Amino acid sequence: MMYGKKPCTRCLLEEAGKQDVYASIQRCIEKIPASQRTESAEYDRRLKLCRECEHISEGTCLKCGCYAELRAAKTDAHCPLKSRKW
Repeated sequence: MMYGKKPCTRCLLEEAGKQDVYASIQRCIEKIPASQRTESAEYDRRLKLCRECEHISEGTCLKCGCYAELRAAKTDAHCPLKSRKW
């Protein structure tokens, strides 16, 4: 019986080895107009909070079903929890 490496459920797409999906998400982020795209420092802050969240699994938010990297990239988006983390 072969056992594969268990995926890290707290990782985001890039860290979880989902390079094809991650690349697709990055292309979507690049298409967001600059005026609607989160600045780099804020994007990193948001993703740090997502990594620590119990509702993240392989880059997907279990509360809303979105990819955390994409949601965090939009200035008008927010954490879907009642007690928003960002």
